[in-house]
Amino acid sequence: MPPGPPHEESHIAAHEVVRDVVDGAAGGMIVPFAIAAVLSGVAAPAVLPGGAAAAVAGGIALGLGRYVAARGETAHYALERRREEEETVEYADRERWEVAAILHRYGVRGDALRLAVDSICSDTKRWVDFMMRFELDLKEPEPIRAARGAAVAGLASTAAGLVPLLPFAMGSPPGAALTTSALLTVAGLLGFGWLKARGEGQAPLAGALNRLLIGGIAAGAALLAGMAAG
Repeated sequence: MPPGPPHEESHIAAHEVVRDVVDGAAGGMIVPFAIAAVLSGVAAPAVLPGGAAAAVAGGIALGLGRYVAARGETAHYALERRREEEETVEYADRERWEVAAILHRYGVRGDALRLAVDSICSDTKRWVDFMMRFELDLKEPEPIRAARGAAVAGLASTAAGLVPLLPFAMGSPPGAALTTSALLTVAGLLGFGWLKARGEGQAPLAGALNRLLIGGIAAGAALLAGMAAG
């Protein structure tokens, strides 16, 4: 391999871990804070158990939801791959034409096109791999990465959900505890938004403000729902 930039695999893996942590943590703070805000004025002793239950339940729901979604993607990929394998046998001429059409869009012409089609279609696995990638735009999911992402996001959501409850756990008066909880939540949302934006190569400040805006809207909706129910 000619000299070039470092291989991107470790960078991609690290970025995915950061994304899972940030998404899980940022989302996990909202509901416990809203519960604390609603209960602090009417039932302060219930803030800790109610908020902790919401944090744990939210983390479990997020982790399981991501895992189920990942399993669904894996099943979908397997189904589409079996279909492509069958079509390369039952409709080989059409599938070869589709390979040629795809390569033609990339500027391959004449003898080069014929040789490329013959080369790709000479091996069934390579043929199917090509169709999955360039016709269906599907990449084979990695079960380990999916399970890891679900676990990381769930744990991050649970841990972050406990942060807004810390002032109440320290025994501060309800009003002061709620103010501190709000400040911690705002700081967390800004920080997580900044981290994600920087990891994705975007403007960190814009990412932080965007995450705060989204979290603020979600928290406001949760607060309104809680007050209406109360």
